[in-house]
Amino acid sequence: MVIANIHQAKTHLSKLIEQAEAGEEVVIARNGKPVVRLTAVEQPADEPRRPDGLPAWMGSLKDQIWIAPNFDDYDAEIAEMFEQSKLFPWEENGP
Repeated sequence: MVIANIHQAKTHLSKLIEQAEAGEEVVIARNGKPVVRLTAVEQPADEPRRPDGLPAWMGSLKDQIWIAPNFDDYDAEIAEMFEQSKLFPWEENGP
């Protein structure tokens, strides 16, 4: 275990980080009393990829979702409802 006071930690932070990454326990003390433990962050495993480079989960719903051919066609009735509605219906003066 490596114990360093705050001044030493500021001066030798890079070295202490390398030691923590190597698996050593690094403790930073104030006035001789341990106050902080410096530990390495575990890196997440690489996400599995498809042969085209995209994440493996992409395309998992292929052939399970259907979008109507007229999905984005203009609908005058819906457009009118948006255009005629008030932004804040509880206010008397509209937009």
